Amino acid sequence: MSRIALGTMTFGGSGTAPWHLIGGLDLKAADELVGIALDQGVNLIDTADMYAGGETEEILGKVLKGRRRDVVLATKAYSRMGAGPNEVGLSRVHLRHAIDDSLRRLGTDHIDLYQIHAHDHLTPIEETLAALDDAVRQGKISYIGTSNTFAWQLARALGVADLHGYSRFVSLQAYYSLVGRELERELLPLVNEEKLGLLVYSPLAGGFLSGKFTRDSQDASGRRAKADNPPLDRERGYDIVDALRKVAERHDVGVARVALAWVLAQRGVTSAIIGAKRPDQLHENLAAADLELTGQDLAELDAVSALPVEYPAWTLNGAYPARTPR
Repeated sequence: MSRIALGTMTFGGSGTAPWHLIGGLDLKAADELVGIALDQGVNLIDTADMYAGGETEEILGKVLKGRRRDVVLATKAYSRMGAGPNEVGLSRVHLRHAIDDSLRRLGTDHIDLYQIHAHDHLTPIEETLAALDDAVRQGKISYIGTSNTFAWQLARALGVADLHGYSRFVSLQAYYSLVGRELERELLPLVNEEKLGLLVYSPLAGGFLSGKFTRDSQDASGRRAKADNPPLDRERGYDIVDALRKVAERHDVGVARVALAWVLAQRGVTSAIIGAKRPDQLHENLAAADLELTGQDLAELDAVSALPVEYPAWTLNGAYPARTPR
C-alpha cells in the first residue's frame, strides 16, 4: 500500500454546503488529480458515501473506469443518506443498503476496504460486525476497517470479532498531525499492539500546516479560514508552524512537505491521506514521501508539539516505573 493515499473529499458538491467550501471539483478536475496520483505510485484512494451526498463516489467510479484494478479502493459508511429511520448508523439494514449503494455509485463489484465512519451507540457491535462479515463472505468487501473511534470501542470490537469468528478490523482511519497528537495516548499504542494499519487523515490539520497560516497572515480563501476544523490551539499551533519553517528551510522545501514527512515518520503510520484541489498542491504533497527528516528535525518538532503527560502515564514515571522486557 502506498505511503501516501489520495483522499477524495474535494470531488463533487459544487454549490452545496459545506462541500463547496472543501472542493466542489467536477469530473474533469477529479480525473486529472487521480491520474497524477496513480502516475506517482499512489494505489490507495479513499472516499465515503456521505461526501457530497454520494456524488463523490459517483465521480470516483467514473474516473476509475478501466483503472479499477490499479487501486486499493476504500470507502466508509455511517452517516445519514436518506430521510428514513434506517438511513443512518451501523445496523444490519442500513449497512446492507449502504454497501450496495456504494458498489453501484463506484461502478465496481467489490470494495477493497470498507470502513465504519464512527461508532454507533444504538447498534450492538455484534450486529455491525456480523453484517460486515456477511458482506466479506459474499465477496462484496475484501477487508473492513474503522474510523473516529475511542480505544475501548476498537478493543471491544476486536475482541467480539475474535470471539465469534467474524472478520476483524484491519485498519483504523484517524486524525493525526503535529497540532493534533491525541492519537498517541491510547489509540496508537493499541494499533501497534494489534498490528492494525493506520490511515491518517488531515495530516495538515485542515490546511493549518500548509504554510499559509502564521501569526501575521492566513489564506482567506483556504478551507481552514472558512471552517475551523479540526479544532486546535492557535497559539500552540503557531509555535509548531515556526518550528516547521526552520526545518523546512534546512531542507529547502515547503512547510507542508515537512509536516507530512513527520506524520509518515511516526511508528505505526501506514499511509497519510491527502486531498487536493489543484495539481500543484498534489505534486507538493506527494513529494513528502521522499523527504527523510533527520534526528535533529524530529527532536525539534517533537519538543514543540509533544502532549502534556496525563494520568495514568505520570504515575509510571514516578512510584510505578514501567517494567519492560530486556
